[in-house]
Amino acid sequence: MGTVKITVSDGVCYAVSDHNPNASEAVVCLHGFTGSKDSWSFLDAMFPESRLVKIDCLGHGETDAPIDGRRYSTSRQVSDLAEIFNQLKLHKVKLIGYSMGGRLAYSFAVTFPERVAALVLESTTPGLRTLEERKARIMKDRKLADSILRDGIVSFVDYWESIPLFSSQRLLDESKRDVIRRGRLQNSPIGLANSLTGMGTGSQPSWWDKLEQITAPVLLICGEWDEKFCGINKKVHERLSYSKIKIVKQAGHTVHVEQPRFFGKIVSEFLSSEKA
Repeated sequence: MGTVKITVSDGVCYAVSDHNPNASEAVVCLHGFTGSKDSWSFLDAMFPESRLVKIDCLGHGETDAPIDGRRYSTSRQVSDLAEIFNQLKLHKVKLIGYSMGGRLAYSFAVTFPERVAALVLESTTPGLRTLEERKARIMKDRKLADSILRDGIVSFVDYWESIPLFSSQRLLDESKRDVIRRGRLQNSPIGLANSLTGMGTGSQPSWWDKLEQITAPVLLICGEWDEKFCGINKKVHERLSYSKIKIVKQAGHTVHVEQPRFFGKIVSEFLSSEKA
């Protein structure tokens, strides 16, 4: 089965890639902001015996981009995931989430811990700890969302590619950078803007006080050049009942892009381990 369209209860349609649907084990991949399900295509060959489900998150890729920003809340998207899994007849899944997708994976794991067999969380966070931090981030994200709608997708992607968080991507081959850029440019401005305001880091709930509710084994991944998220991962590692942390050499925020083979290796080994 290739890409399928799954419509949830309110009519919003998601694009889902369902690789090897007859396999008994399901691994679900959630991409980052400006990404798509295609970000995970390299994993197909690395998980030949698994059912690999890759989802275009709301407002991204081929999934709908509703005009109403309230539709993008974390709680609504968590409910969407539950509906998608139900329609795919997936009771329990192993979740891989990068950045924004990782925050969604955190939220799903806290809300439906019984439906998560294992978690791989790459360069992500359970949220901001204080109300002041959240308010400041919400204002910052609103300004950025306004600029996307005002100046257009090309101007935004130019800005997004220039921020320090993605500086290590400049070491990639030009052809690979071009593929990433084309993928970003295919997103809709309203989808990206609403994603920022609806489920940005400031808008999402903070799960720091709920981490103990995650009982599944967790693999925390970050790149050595991404000091901020490595610091976050170390703090999360201390709070979880069962977790492993991997700091990947010669990588920044996008470990799966900068070191795809190594990423696939450590994720495959973790998910196939006895405890996962």
